[in-house]
Amino acid sequence: MNLKSLAKDTAIYGLSSIVGRFLNYLLVILHTRVIPMESGGYGIVSNLYAWTALLLAFLTFGMETTFFRFSNKEAENPDKVYSTALKMVGSVGVVFLLVVFCFLRPISSFLGYELHPEYIGCFAIITALDAFQAILYTRLRQQRRPLKFMSLKMAFIFASILLNLFVFLVLPKFFGRYPGLEEAYVRYDYGVGFIFLINLICTTLITFAFVPEMKILSIRFDSALCRKMLKYTWPLLLMSVVGMMNQVADKILLPQLMPGQDGRVQLGVYGACVKIAMIMSMLVQAFRYAYEPIVFGESKGKANDRTLADGMKWFIIFSILAFLAVIFYLPLLKHIIGSGYWEGLDVVPVVMLAELFMGIYFNLSFWYKLTDQTWWGAIINAVAVAVMIAVNVIFVPKIGYWACAWGGFAGYGVAMLMSWFIGQKKYPIAYDVKRIGAFVGLGLSLWVISMFALKNVGDIWKMAIETLFLALYCYFIWKEIKTDKV
Repeated sequence: MNLKSLAKDTAIYGLSSIVGRFLNYLLVILHTRVIPMESGGYGIVSNLYAWTALLLAFLTFGMETTFFRFSNKEAENPDKVYSTALKMVGSVGVVFLLVVFCFLRPISSFLGYELHPEYIGCFAIITALDAFQAILYTRLRQQRRPLKFMSLKMAFIFASILLNLFVFLVLPKFFGRYPGLEEAYVRYDYGVGFIFLINLICTTLITFAFVPEMKILSIRFDSALCRKMLKYTWPLLLMSVVGMMNQVADKILLPQLMPGQDGRVQLGVYGACVKIAMIMSMLVQAFRYAYEPIVFGESKGKANDRTLADGMKWFIIFSILAFLAVIFYLPLLKHIIGSGYWEGLDVVPVVMLAELFMGIYFNLSFWYKLTDQTWWGAIINAVAVAVMIAVNVIFVPKIGYWACAWGGFAGYGVAMLMSWFIGQKKYPIAYDVKRIGAFVGLGLSLWVISMFALKNVGDIWKMAIETLFLALYCYFIWKEIKTDKV
């Protein structure tokens, strides 16, 4: 593949993801201001979107990667592979919807939404459509059509933002004139139900935009190809589900371990504050988008050890920079969420460190990807999930959402350490531990000084001094770049 073309496509995909996540922060600002913290409404949002992410892993069952793998086989027809994948995912989605709507009330009651089964029905349709769209988006990537990919992603986000602004800023002006409108607003948890309805509308509209890509469904279903694809995809399903559990299990478990209104309130606070911590992952995402194609593009998948070592070093260096920036400017960044949710801001550093561990694990994971030992990934992820769930089950009833933060920290920490020790035996890489350690030590030192020496300094002066700390850290990055001649 032409490297210039690869870089361009990567930039477009990365832009759609990063800009999309940034624009979604506008909704966080809006929702955490209009949904009262004590109502627990934002906890419902966090909980149901966590369920959606987990169920999406089941409904796509690794078929995106499987489609790429089989469409590049010389013996297979890419159109037939695409049609088969689309029909399989679509069929699973239909079965899923039939099961959910046949048992809607029992499922709603089990999840704690017996008063609002419509929430569960709405999310079932959204999840099934998202799974179907996942294959449609994969087709665009396979055909090297990043512009349509980005256009549809951005269309969904802008439509969602505009409808949310209308519902939460415009409609309330008519409450006095139309009392029934205000009653509906309160009945659906201060507009939470409208958030889900907006998502359903936007998802449905984007599905219609894929009509040209769905015409290929006329190709006859190939049962033999289906069996081969299912045989290949089931380990990917396991890895995908376990990996997603690492990301969302805390938001699923908290309301179950702390049932009732208090649990939803705590989840709302935690979910809002986690959005601030996700700024770090958003910044790091750009690095990952550029780095992964380079690793897999070298020597037909046999990455140079120097590339892996340098990638790890620079990943950690810039991740620490992002970590410090968020911590130092938290007095400004906290305004992303409503003031009612600020009580949970102390978890932000813990959640960000968990994200850093996850990023390091991502870099370390290339050893089993490049040696085709992906089953190690399933084992490591399973252990990490077990640790995280154990921390949540034991401590959520005692310390609430803090257990969710420390559970992620412990789970990703275990995954990082396991991948390091096993990887150095299976595929040893000479990582520059000395230089990495120096930057980690510098970053931690600046953070500790900020926490203790500047504890009683006013926010303005504190941020001014911390800006100098960031400048110092950037100076050492510049020196490292000159030394490496990057």
